[in-house]
Amino acid sequence: MSNKVIHAIYNDDDVLMDAVKQTRAAHHHIEEIYTPFPVHGLDKAMGLAPTRLAICAFIYGLVGLSIYTALMNFVMINDWPQDIGGKPSFSYIDNMPAFVPIMFEGTVFFAAHLMVITFYMRSKLWPFKQAENPDVRTTDDHFLMEVGIHGNEEELVSFFTNTGAVEVKVVEKH
Repeated sequence: MSNKVIHAIYNDDDVLMDAVKQTRAAHHHIEEIYTPFPVHGLDKAMGLAPTRLAICAFIYGLVGLSIYTALMNFVMINDWPQDIGGKPSFSYIDNMPAFVPIMFEGTVFFAAHLMVITFYMRSKLWPFKQAENPDVRTTDDHFLMEVGIHGNEEELVSFFTNTGAVEVKVVEKH
C-alpha cells in the first residue's frame, strides 16, 4: 500500500476556500492544509470539530484559583497570621477582599502557562522537532491542500486542476 498524496497549490485564499468546498462535496478526504496566514472560515469549510481548548483554559483557571486560595488561607490565616491594617487574621472570608488581586493573578498564571503546555502537546510541537512543511512557498504566499490518493490518481489530478490550482503534484508521503 502506497502513501501517495496530492499536493494542490493555490495562490489565493478565496480560490482555496472554493476548492475546499468542492473537494468536500466530492467526498475526498483532505488530510492537511498549509497556509501562510490564518484563513477565516477554513476550519468550518474543512468540517473540523470546534476546539475544546477554551474548556481546558477554564479548568486550568479554576485549578489556579483553588491552589492560590488554599495557599493564601494556609499562609495568611493558619501558618503566619499577621495584623495588617487592622484586619482580623482569624478568618479567610473576612480578609478575602484583600486577596482578590492575588486570586486573579493566580488564575491567569495557571490558565496561561498550562494552556501553552496543552497547545504544544496537542499540536505535537516538541523542542527541536523538524518542520513538516511540504513546500516552502506556503510560508510566503501560496496555499497547499494535501489530499490522500486511493487508486484514483488521474481523476484527482484533473479535479484539482479544475478547482483553480496553479500546481498539482503527486508525492510520496513518508
